[in-house]
Amino acid sequence: MGNQLLLEDASATIADGVKIGIVGKNGCGKSTLFKVILGQLDNFSGDVEIPKNKKIAYVEQEIQNLDESILQFVLSRDKTLMSWRTKLQNASAEELPEIMEQLSFLRSDSAESRVAEILAGLGFSQSDLNRPVRDFSGGWRMRLALAGALFQSSDYLLLDEPTNHLDLEAVLWLASYLKKYTGTLVIISHDKDLLNTICNHILHFEGKQLVLYRGNFDTYRATFTLKRENQLKMAEKQKAKREHLQSYIDRFRYKATKAKQAQSRIKMLAKLKDEPIVDLEPTDVFSFPQTELLPAPCMKIQDGAFSYVQGIPVLTKLNLSIGNNDRIALLGKNGNGKSTLAKLMAGQLPLDSRTLTKSTKFKVGFFNQHQNEELPPLETPVSYLAPIMIGKREADIRSYVAKFGLTADKAITQICCLSGGEKARLLLAKICLTKPQILILDEPTNHLDMQGREALADALNTFNGSVILITHDFHILESVCDTLWIVDNHTCKEFDGDLQDYKNLLLGETTKAEPTKKEVHQTPKKNKTEKLPYIKKHLKELEKRVEALHTERDALIQSLIQPKEVDFANIQKQIKELEMQISEAENEWTVWADKMP
Repeated sequence: MGNQLLLEDASATIADGVKIGIVGKNGCGKSTLFKVILGQLDNFSGDVEIPKNKKIAYVEQEIQNLDESILQFVLSRDKTLMSWRTKLQNASAEELPEIMEQLSFLRSDSAESRVAEILAGLGFSQSDLNRPVRDFSGGWRMRLALAGALFQSSDYLLLDEPTNHLDLEAVLWLASYLKKYTGTLVIISHDKDLLNTICNHILHFEGKQLVLYRGNFDTYRATFTLKRENQLKMAEKQKAKREHLQSYIDRFRYKATKAKQAQSRIKMLAKLKDEPIVDLEPTDVFSFPQTELLPAPCMKIQDGAFSYVQGIPVLTKLNLSIGNNDRIALLGKNGNGKSTLAKLMAGQLPLDSRTLTKSTKFKVGFFNQHQNEELPPLETPVSYLAPIMIGKREADIRSYVAKFGLTADKAITQICCLSGGEKARLLLAKICLTKPQILILDEPTNHLDMQGREALADALNTFNGSVILITHDFHILESVCDTLWIVDNHTCKEFDGDLQDYKNLLLGETTKAEPTKKEVHQTPKKNKTEKLPYIKKHLKELEKRVEALHTERDALIQSLIQPKEVDFANIQKQIKELEMQISEAENEWTVWADKMP
C-alpha cells in the first residue's frame, strides 16, 4: 500500500469448512488481504486460488438511502434466490420442475422467517421489518449489511470486524450463529472471546508472512509464545557459537600451525545465519491520572425518570448509587437506554424529576462513541489540547498525549489523518485533564486493536476512581467490572450474578442445576397393554400426528411468502412450537418402534 510492503512471498492454504480468525497489529494488512481475495486490488504479485462456482459473501461497506423495507433489502442480498424467484413468475410448465427444485434447495419457503430471525438477533424489532432502509442511521445500516452477508447462501463468509456496531447481546447471538455456519468462515476481529468461541484456526501476520495456527485464539497465543521462546533460545546458542568461533579465529588465525583450522572456522562462521525471531507486536499504553477521592456516595439518583418526548418514558424508577472505586458494567440491548443513562449520569441530559445528587467537587469524565465525529479535522492533538492546557509548553503536551499512545509524529498529525483508535485516545486524553472521580465510557473499544484493549483494561484497573463501562467486548468487561447493572423495561437494576450468568441468560441456558434424583434399581414390570396389536395401533396414530404437524407447519411457512402483510414474530413462534411438537412425536415413535418384536 503506497510505499509500505505489507506481505512478501506469503502463502496460506485454507481448507473447506474451517473457521479462521485473522489477527495482527493495526496496519499490518488484514483488511487489505480481504480486498485482494475479493479481487478489489491488483497491485500485488502472486495468485489467489479459489475453486470455481464457489460463492463468497462479505459485508457491503456502503448502503444507499433506499425506500425498500429492511426485510426486502436483506432478502435481495441473496442474488441466486431472487433470480430463481423471478424465473418462477414467468415459468413454463417444462421449466417449473427445475425451478421448484432449486427453490427447495435454497429453502425459499423459509427465507422471510430466516431473515426476520437474523434481524431480530442483530437487535431489530418486529416493527422495524417493514420500515425503509433510509430510516436507519449508519450504525444500524452496518447491521443491515451484516444481516445481508449472513443470510445469503455462501461457501465462504468474509467478515471484517463485524462486532464494531453491535451491543454485547447481539455479539453473543452472532457468535452462536457463526458456530452453526457450515461454510468456510474468515473473520478479522480484535475480540478475544469471539475468536475463542468460534474459531478453530488463527492466521497471523508475522514479519510480512502469513502463519497458520490450529486452535482458537488462546491456543494460538500459547503456541506463538512457546515458538518465540524457542527462537530466542536458538538465537542465544547461535550467538554463543559465533562468539566461540570468532575467539578461535582471533587467537590462531596468524599461527602457522593453526592457520588451516582457523581458515576452516572462518568458513563455518560465514555459513552461520542469524536465527529468525518473530517480532512481538508493539506494547500499548494508556495512563489515567489518579484523582482525589470524595466521601461516598459520589453520585446518587432517587426515583429518577427521563423522557425525550413528554408522556413517552425512556427511563423510570431509577434508584442508583455510586461509591468510590466502583467498577460497573452497564448492560442491556441497544435501544433500552444504556447510552441515555450514561448521559444522565454524565450531566449531558437533565433528569425530568431532577433527583440526581452529587458533590460539587465531583468531576465526571464522559466518553461518547460518537464524539470522534466532532473533533476538528485540521487540528493536531497538540494544537487541539493547547487551549485547554493553558501555560503548558508543546513538549509538555506531547509528553501528556504520549501517555495515551499518541507518541512521536502522531502528536502533530492532523486529526483527519488519525485512525479511529487514535481519535479515541485523543478524546480520552482530553477528558482526563480534569482528573475526574468517575470515568463513564460508552463503547471506548470500537476502534482499538487487541493491544489497545489490553492497555485500556490495565489502565482502568489501576485508576483509583470509579468506572462505568458500556462495551460489547466480553473480555474487557470480565477484566474490569465486578458489578452489573441491567437496563431493561424502562429502568436499571443490579443483576444478581456474574457475567457468565448473564451470558447464559442471554443464550437461554438454565443456570440452576436440576436436583439429582436417587437412582432406584428395580426389575422393570411388563406392561400388559404393550402387546403387538396395541404397539402397531399406537405407531399409526403417531405417524398421523407427525404428518398433520408437518402439514400445519408447512402452511405457516407458506404464509410468510405471500405478498400480504403478516405477523412474522407470531408466525415464527408458532413454527418453532410445531417443530418442537414434531420432534417430540418423532422421538415417541422411535421409542414405540423399538418395542416391536
